Amino acid sequence: MTEKKDLRYIDKIEKSVGRAINRYSLIAGGDRVAVALSGGKDSLVLLETLARRRRRLPVSYELFAVHVFIKNIGYESDVNFMREFCASLNVPFHLIEMEADLTIDESKSKCFVCSWHRRKALFNFAEEMNCRELALGHHLDDAIETLMMNMMYNGITSSLPPSLSMFSGKLQAIRPLILLEKNEIDKYAEIRRFPSEVKRCPYGEDTSRIKAHEMIQQMTSGSSAIKKSIFRSMSNIHREYLPPD
Repeated sequence: MTEKKDLRYIDKIEKSVGRAINRYSLIAGGDRVAVALSGGKDSLVLLETLARRRRRLPVSYELFAVHVFIKNIGYESDVNFMREFCASLNVPFHLIEMEADLTIDESKSKCFVCSWHRRKALFNFAEEMNCRELALGHHLDDAIETLMMNMMYNGITSSLPPSLSMFSGKLQAIRPLILLEKNEIDKYAEIRRFPSEVKRCPYGEDTSRIKAHEMIQQMTSGSSAIKKSIFRSMSNIHREYLPPD
């Protein structure tokens, strides 16, 4: 009974990913999609749902998992698990090892600089593999937290769009998990018994995001309906009731 219930839940999550893909036109037949695989729960759920969905569709697309390992940061990744995981899904696994110059801009946090190096490596990989889409594991909670962070600290209204055109349209950064909440992804990962990260990044604690997360928790009391309403509000802007530029 429990196993059937778990399978139904996994199917439900896969359908939510499919709904996001269809609603925002994220992946089409014949596409080559690079999937950023960090080894964390979000990226594992992302890759598995995309691979499972591909098996059931009358159209096909190619997936390429890529893990960028920054050697001089101090975290650890279970590369063997990721390689075996990708093999089980029939997805090629690519490992990029590099070092990040954390002193390149003293005005930026080490987390920002490391992320910049990682993103650049992902963009280069997508170009080399002729992938027009780069799939990222951001979810609904990430989107509304980013919205709050930008409003509070930058004075702008912007977030994480489901699809972002980059480099004059040569690359689309896509977020197929965008309709899923963090607790839904956590439950999926628990059912599948995905391992935790071996050793987390020592610079990974973003204090501004933590504050935004805490604020949203206070505002919503964890209500899924309220969080989804905040997310929908980003596509339902009434400019006439806002101050002019």
